[in-house]
Amino acid sequence: MKKIINSNLAPEPIGPYSQAVLAGNTLYISGQIAINRATGEMITSDIEVETAQVMKNLEAILSEAGFNFTNVVKCGIFIKNMDDFSKINAVYGKYFTENPPARETVEVSRLPKDVNVEISCIAIK
Repeated sequence: MKKIINSNLAPEPIGPYSQAVLAGNTLYISGQIAINRATGEMITSDIEVETAQVMKNLEAILSEAGFNFTNVVKCGIFIKNMDDFSKINAVYGKYFTENPPARETVEVSRLPKDVNVEISCIAIK
């Protein structure tokens, strides 16, 4: 059984996908980028502010499904420039202060809407 999860506080999907899918006790969250849902603003001028918005979007989706960051078991981080890794990691780390999830971080040549970072995650209850 799967349930589609959509938060009014996170950006609407920009393609044929859902913000998240809950399958049993596992939540799969699609890659999030730094769009502020309230204003529609794309945030890309500062990598730390951009990453913080991505994490807020993930948090909104987690919350909509009744989860939080302690439930996250795996993240995927896609970045345009590996030189931004330490700044992204510093912001990301604020959300996982204990028992951080598994993850991979990969540099890619391009991301949707030409953003600098995209993060997806999987959470369980």
